[in-house]
Amino acid sequence: MKPPTAPLWLARPSRFAALPAGQARIVLALLAALLLGSFTVLALPAPPPGSATPQSDVALYEGIVSAVAHGEDYYRAAADALRAGSYPLRPFLTFRMPGLATVQAALPPLAALVLLGLLAAATAYAWYRRLRDAVARVPALLAALFMLTAGMLAFVQPGLIAFHEIWAGLFVALSLALRRPGRWIEAAAVALIAMLIRETAALYVLVMAGLAFAEGQKREAAGWGAALGIFALVLAGHAVAVHGVTGPLDAASPGWAGMHGFGLFVRAMTLATGLTLLPAIAAAPLVALALFGWASWRDPLALRAGATFCAYALVISLFARLDTFYWGLMIAPAFLIGLVFVPDGLRDLLARALDTRRVRVQRVER
Repeated sequence: MKPPTAPLWLARPSRFAALPAGQARIVLALLAALLLGSFTVLALPAPPPGSATPQSDVALYEGIVSAVAHGEDYYRAAADALRAGSYPLRPFLTFRMPGLATVQAALPPLAALVLLGLLAAATAYAWYRRLRDAVARVPALLAALFMLTAGMLAFVQPGLIAFHEIWAGLFVALSLALRRPGRWIEAAAVALIAMLIRETAALYVLVMAGLAFAEGQKREAAGWGAALGIFALVLAGHAVAVHGVTGPLDAASPGWAGMHGFGLFVRAMTLATGLTLLPAIAAAPLVALALFGWASWRDPLALRAGATFCAYALVISLFARLDTFYWGLMIAPAFLIGLVFVPDGLRDLLARALDTRRVRVQRVER
């Protein structure tokens, strides 16, 4: 086997640098399939007329915050707002958990904006610290920070401050950056906050707990499991509270079994990041390449980030409806950083896949 060549941008060789030729060809074929699959977004229909939009959802949440600020009970205010907007009230998951609205109602608007800005800055700084150790050259670090900025464009918009995915997505990204081998308590605590804001963050915690268990890190796995246990108790209380303000005549959700495939994940990540500035035909392969890039970086952080992104890709592909593409905001902040790892990964993968040399052994008899 040809020895690995020096990395282009990474500080260490990519995951594919020492891959056998046969396995490299399989990975290359999977990458080609992923790229082709990304173009299914072009055949994806638009959300049905009259469906909720992020803008209408933001208006809904702002109305709830205003009502709570004026002394109304959160669950009664949320139920009234959902009915007034013709939103479904069943099952209980159609209600957002009360934490974010309660905090925002207790703070002046400017203070809430400052908190969001501080959270975004802390997330960006945490990722800067991780990325400066991952890349070998300043241009690569600048490119990584540019991709981080492109992923966080939606997260610094004051008009989206009441949107739960904005806060939860930043907490998930911060948790990912904080977790290091042997140091996970801060990451688990931050992830718990994300779950208490938006319950879909539990998928990230499940991934982290599963990987810790698979690696034999029993104490860490138990820590992530404890965070899930606390979340489950709070969610149960939330369900009871919602039951107290709803009835059988309230509208029910159409469900979450969209089955729209990988194209909807591509659309979700395009609309959630700076890729929305590009035509769909150009943005689609970049989403696929970002996933490939995360698979290329040989690092515990890359394993957890890539597994998290793949888990959300699967859930969005199978369960998200056309009007719930904003689930992609849960993983958007760090997602595009994967593009920085593509040059090394693709170069190494092609080198291994095209390596056709054979070792010949000759026996000389005297």
